[in-house]
Amino acid sequence: METNEHFFYVLTCKDGSFYGGYTNNLERRIGLHNAGKGAKYTRGRGPVSLTHFRQFSSKSEALKAECYFKSLSRKKKVEFLNRETGGYDVATKKL
Repeated sequence: METNEHFFYVLTCKDGSFYGGYTNNLERRIGLHNAGKGAKYTRGRGPVSLTHFRQFSSKSEALKAECYFKSLSRKKKVEFLNRETGGYDVATKKL
């Protein structure tokens, strides 16, 4: 079953690292990450918190956003989050 909800999202892990992903069910996906059943990268780095998300009209657009984010350096990821969220505080790992 195809859904009309396609999300690119960024999580902040407890170690301060970022994880970018795609989902069609944001709430469920974050729950999986925090249960240790999400991506291999986030296992052992939880709990994670949602830092940013954006909804797209197609899966393709959301996956392109994920790919773009993952290609960025840490510095550029912080700049991206500052631009998109209005200010990500690296020291406190909060918006």
